[in-house]
Amino acid sequence: MTVVLLVLLLLPLAAGIGAFWLPPRAAGPVTAAAGAASFGLVLALIPAAAHRDIAALGFLRVDALSAVFLLATSFLYACVAVYSIGYLRGESDHRYSHRFWAGLNLFAWSMLAAPAMSNLALLWIAIEVTTIISALLVALEGTDGAAEAAWKYVLLASAGLAVALLGTIFLYYAGAHVLGQSYDLAFAPLLHAAGRLPHAVVRLAFALAVLGYGTKVGLVPVHTWLPDAHSEAPTPVSALLSGSLLAVSFYAILRFYQVAVAAVGPGFPRDVLLAFGVASLLLAALYLLDQRDYKRLLAYSSVEHMGILAIGVSFGAPVALAGVLLHVLAHAAAKGNAFMGAGVLVRKFGTKRIGLVTGGLDLLPWSGPLFLAAVLALSAMPPFGIFRSEFEIVAGGLAASRNIAAVVLVVLVTVAFLGLSATANRMLLTPSRDPAAIRGEPSVWMVLPVAAGLIALVVLGLHPPAELTGLLDRAVVTLRGGAA
Repeated sequence: MTVVLLVLLLLPLAAGIGAFWLPPRAAGPVTAAAGAASFGLVLALIPAAAHRDIAALGFLRVDALSAVFLLATSFLYACVAVYSIGYLRGESDHRYSHRFWAGLNLFAWSMLAAPAMSNLALLWIAIEVTTIISALLVALEGTDGAAEAAWKYVLLASAGLAVALLGTIFLYYAGAHVLGQSYDLAFAPLLHAAGRLPHAVVRLAFALAVLGYGTKVGLVPVHTWLPDAHSEAPTPVSALLSGSLLAVSFYAILRFYQVAVAAVGPGFPRDVLLAFGVASLLLAALYLLDQRDYKRLLAYSSVEHMGILAIGVSFGAPVALAGVLLHVLAHAAAKGNAFMGAGVLVRKFGTKRIGLVTGGLDLLPWSGPLFLAAVLALSAMPPFGIFRSEFEIVAGGLAASRNIAAVVLVVLVTVAFLGLSATANRMLLTPSRDPAAIRGEPSVWMVLPVAAGLIALVVLGLHPPAELTGLLDRAVVTLRGGAA
């Protein structure tokens, strides 16, 4: 398994470097192959990660918790890589194509590397690398709007990661008191010594980590970069930003959560996450009721779902934590599908304005229904995976006697559903205003990965595989074990 882990981290890096030199026609298939192989390698890791930790080179470590995030990223990487072949079809600017393929692979590499880091310092560095690469991808279109969104993203994300670094330094200070000055912020020794860490310092470190990494997660009030970046980035990049990058950043918060709960008890960290989660869900639900740009609409949906993750962790019950981890996987598939469907709408109608898109279900015989299914999945409709995950989160809230928070969650998710469904109805079910519009799909490559994502959502909703269930169970034990 050590070799599998090393190949997993080297493959997208090699594909990214190679994309600078390969002809664009070759870079696409190479990227698709790298994405599919990465997903296969993560699947190969799951049986081992469900029973033990996998370590390599002294600074790489994958346990069940990190494997969940690797699975979400690798699946989305594979889907987006295939989708991008159709997305770039007809692109005549070879410089743009080279930058796109190289950036896509390197972005995926950085998000696969982050959960595999064995200590908090390297985790911070890996997430900083995701910021640099993704900011360049946000600006790739070269428009004034893209440049402004990338600049705003860099400023806010850098400020947030500076706060997260301060939280990391405080946690190192706490650990050094117990483990000595040579302590390197590795997870295992820190968790082992958590009961002896100074409580005030740990509380401060956790609060700073939530605020700092929360900037990358998109938690309110440090979410303001997210709608602009998601709207202006190339559509495949938007899918990775929303489905994977936000989750990987949330993974960093979970590692701090483990230490905080083990050191000071569950009360403080859960209250912090509940406050950020409710604020994020409330603001996103209200914004979803009044949007004019459907990519910005999906961006606010991401804020909503990150709020759901934070609330789920705050409940603390095993079933809620299992729901949170399942939600990470289901949201990656659903949001990836939604953004890929949005990309087809942009190609078909030439606009991101909701009011200018009509007749989508009729003019796009495959992508129209698939986009509708993605919206229903994001709205937690059965039989999709997000329905199952949110049901588990709410059940966990009730089991933990967080009844008011569980009710608030259900009410705000319902409000968000109204906003998403009303917009989808206007774009897809309203008859087309253009009698000359031609029925058909821009490319089959932009349909196949969305269909794969839909299958994954149905499987996660109806009957997750036994191997995946075992992985989630061990990840919950890992998350709670750090809190024991």
